[in-house]
Amino acid sequence: MNNERDRLGSRLGFILLSAGCAIGCGNVWKFPWMTGQYGGGGFVLVYILCLLLLGLPSMIMEFAIGRASQASPVKMYQKLEKPGQKWHVHGYLALLGNIALMAFYTVVTGWMIYYFVRFLSGKSADLGFVGMITNPGVNVIYLLIAVVLGFGVLSFDLQGGLERVTKYMMAALFLLMIVLAVHSAVLPGAAEGLHFYLVPDFSKIDGSVIVGAMNQAFFTLSIGIGSMAIFGSYIGKERSLMGESVSIILLDTFVAIMAGFIMFPACYTYGIEVNAGPSLLFDTMATVFNNMAGGRVWGTLFFLFMVFAAFSTELAVFENILACVRELTGWTRPKGCLICGVGIFLLALTTALGYSVFSFQPFADGSAWLDFWDFIVSTNLLPLGAMIFAVFCCYKFGWGWDNFLAEANAGKGMKVQSWMKPIFKYFVPICVLALYIYGLATFGWK
Repeated sequence: MNNERDRLGSRLGFILLSAGCAIGCGNVWKFPWMTGQYGGGGFVLVYILCLLLLGLPSMIMEFAIGRASQASPVKMYQKLEKPGQKWHVHGYLALLGNIALMAFYTVVTGWMIYYFVRFLSGKSADLGFVGMITNPGVNVIYLLIAVVLGFGVLSFDLQGGLERVTKYMMAALFLLMIVLAVHSAVLPGAAEGLHFYLVPDFSKIDGSVIVGAMNQAFFTLSIGIGSMAIFGSYIGKERSLMGESVSIILLDTFVAIMAGFIMFPACYTYGIEVNAGPSLLFDTMATVFNNMAGGRVWGTLFFLFMVFAAFSTELAVFENILACVRELTGWTRPKGCLICGVGIFLLALTTALGYSVFSFQPFADGSAWLDFWDFIVSTNLLPLGAMIFAVFCCYKFGWGWDNFLAEANAGKGMKVQSWMKPIFKYFVPICVLALYIYGLATFGWK
């Protein structure tokens, strides 16, 4: 393996690539159905507060560790920890978290591709979420397409492959979202849908809503498993990390909020339940497009946008896994892509066939492999990882506040201020730990 570390070609490339990792199915698949199930505007308000108070500090810290170490998650702690310390164990857990995320995320990406193909070919009339997830052939074929396309892009060098493709995908994604949001805004049920979405009902906000909002904030930002740290390791010190983090979170939040502007007016216009759960995007949006003028065109555009969103995250997490494996083995980029691709495909078969051949019910009735992998990542590794990053960055028995602050504030742009120290050092880890314990205690095990 070449010892010279890959670099991104521009600041824009870094921001769009990091935003691409954050922006994905978490914004436009998971965020709307969680908003629907947790009561609408109240959940949105708590989610935004979690992004600001927990997500922003956690992102800055993860970027700082990555940039200071100039290494992937499996090696970054070794560069920064004191002799004899064991912080690097979390680096291996971060790698496992990325792999577990791709064990179901690649399958969801395949679903997006499948719906896009069906709308593009004009064969959307009989589309159904249950019919799709219980069809082994469809799941395996489109999982294979998602994995091959992802690692195919990464087999090129970083600037020529991942950075270039992500720039075009993100530009197209933002444009498509604006067009579709404007289209939904003129639907007959837009006012009622937007009232549900934007006006908080404080009576519906409880501990479960707060835990859900925190987990969703970490999931949508891909914080806690080193997904952001790897991109911190690809940039120089020209810009401070707070300003870059704010830019990325604004782009991420824009896409999530716009997804709601697209979904909820359409749901209220066509009498579709907003609390349908994970099938909301697939069943309800397909119904909407199949019953509206020009539905084939709008449906094709919508699911094209979903493919872009899913691939932006898939490519970023694939890069993280690839970087870790290459640092551990010394493999070339093409060899690493081939072996990692095969491994991810085989593991993801559990989810792809989890509703048919590999039936598995880990939790409450109706749960499956997807819920198991999501539980590992969203409920456990993401919040615990964010807490570990905070403790490592802020305490002397870790990297230490002074070292973190010097790294985070290096370069031009917004700075982490001294008055913010209690937020980073106390509020983030204590709040995350408390919500994590509450979430486990109230989790729907059976």
